[in-house]
Amino acid sequence: MYSNINQYVAPLNPCLSRAELELRNTMRLLWSQHVYWTRAAVIALINDSPDLEMVLARLLRNAPEMGDALVPYYGKEAGDRYSELIKEHLVLAADLVKAAKAGDTKSFEAINKKWYANADDIAEFLSMINPFITKHEMQEMMYKHLELLTAVTTYLLEKNYTASINTFDLYELQALHMADEISEAIVAQFSCPPCY
Repeated sequence: MYSNINQYVAPLNPCLSRAELELRNTMRLLWSQHVYWTRAAVIALINDSPDLEMVLARLLRNAPEMGDALVPYYGKEAGDRYSELIKEHLVLAADLVKAAKAGDTKSFEAINKKWYANADDIAEFLSMINPFITKHEMQEMMYKHLELLTAVTTYLLEKNYTASINTFDLYELQALHMADEISEAIVAQFSCPPCY
């Protein structure tokens, strides 16, 4: 299952500046928190956990934090827009879990369509603010992100916990790959001359 793990691990640049390292670490932390709190929310929603509201509140905190990470590079307006898009992504994911748990296929399909449209919006936004992010590549990464979360959730609903955990490992790695791609694009856009 993990023979392709390296496809999600970005090569290290031996010339990382402190600012680049901090950016990369921040993006990786935010995307790690994104997937961990998303999974915690899925589990809480499925199991009607008593801490559901607190878990959802913590998950939604990820959206402004992700937006804030872009502010130094693109300004407050862009950071706020990214926060809105990520919040919509998270809210739609929670709504999908609720529809799947209820067996409401019609609602699930309608929400899923909105979820993928939101992924398109995220890809378009990132490609618009950064010329080193192509809409198509980011769209593919976002779609993979959604597919993996759907699989994690499906396995949890089926009580196939081993498959859910194994798929979560891939979900986590894929999110770290997205974090690295975004970081590298920001560095490329605002970089100084290469070090030799």
